[in-house]
Amino acid sequence: MDDLEHDTAPHGAPGWITTPVGPELLRGALETERTARGVLPHRLPAWARRQAPGDLAEVEAQPAGVRLAFRTRATAVELDVLATTTVYRGAPTPPDAVYDLLVDGRPAGRATADGGNVRTVDTTTWAAVLTPGPPGTVRFAGLADGTKDVEIWLPYRGIHELIALRTDAPVEPAPDSGRRVWLHHGSSISHGSNADGPTGTWPALAAAAAGVELVNLGFSGNALLDPFTARTMRDTPADLISLKIGINLVNHDVMRLRAFTAAVHGFLDTLREGHPTTPVLVVSPLHCPIHEDTPGPAAADLGDGRLRFRALGDPAEAARGKLTLRVVREELARITAARATDDPHLHHLDGRALYGEADFAEFPLPDDLHPDAAGHRRIGERFAEHAFGSAWAR
Repeated sequence: MDDLEHDTAPHGAPGWITTPVGPELLRGALETERTARGVLPHRLPAWARRQAPGDLAEVEAQPAGVRLAFRTRATAVELDVLATTTVYRGAPTPPDAVYDLLVDGRPAGRATADGGNVRTVDTTTWAAVLTPGPPGTVRFAGLADGTKDVEIWLPYRGIHELIALRTDAPVEPAPDSGRRVWLHHGSSISHGSNADGPTGTWPALAAAAAGVELVNLGFSGNALLDPFTARTMRDTPADLISLKIGINLVNHDVMRLRAFTAAVHGFLDTLREGHPTTPVLVVSPLHCPIHEDTPGPAAADLGDGRLRFRALGDPAEAARGKLTLRVVREELARITAARATDDPHLHHLDGRALYGEADFAEFPLPDDLHPDAAGHRRIGERFAEHAFGSAWAR
């Protein structure tokens, strides 16, 4: 085994080996930032982060779909991390961020880390206060002896600085799987909101079912047809590309139909500069009753101590160009059909085929905007069936 540079770790039992965490051990990250303690995975390159407005700089650093991947004989693994968790004053405390372990592609454990920074946001002023905390350690033990491929999927919630990887046997980067790379961009649902863990997000579930390598550019609240996201995707190697567009444009109320049409064309034009024949699937919004016929903006409501969302727009405004989910679906279907006459590798999927009215009746959106863990499973299964089982993925 051609090992990376190792050092005997002062932490833990004798014989522990520390391996530097670098890009060669990470999948799903487009860039890594060297910090005073270790490394921070990023899902946008530095040039794009410099252009990112609002909270996207925080959101892209949340490692949805990012995982450590290595080959080892180790029976015990430790990962030192410094997590930064955001909490909202008056809202329920979010669940602990979890790390999922896969061994040879199969679930083999789940763990959390103590410590970490806490960023508290006042929802009346949106001012934030950071309370520093110590690093913590994620531990997995009792792994079977013998050479195996190990993945540690990082939480989709929070920012996670990776400080040290320790094992009781040497590690080397996992070999190239030879699987096709699926590059996906979407909103908070693609990011993972309300999933039960990093391998329980619908993109992770769909990727596992289809046997593809996931690069998840799902950015909570930030699937807004940003030009720097399009350029990032243009420059990222991929065998399959999907875009799930609509819900953030509606609930942020950022554009009207005229601007939306041009922005979709511009995004697709940019993608085609780098991926002229790569299969691209445009996915319209899932069913979401609050925004089907009511424009945004959306607002968080903590009135009863639960986080819920409600639409503040007037349905009559759709006639004047404000976006609703129904308007977005119709326009995306029209745009993709028109472009497909000259672009046979462009495809369309109505998001209600993934989560529609009947699914809402079975698995209601607990906060009126995001599916729960069962909803993620349903969407992941449906995407694998409708998308990866279709001509788009061939």
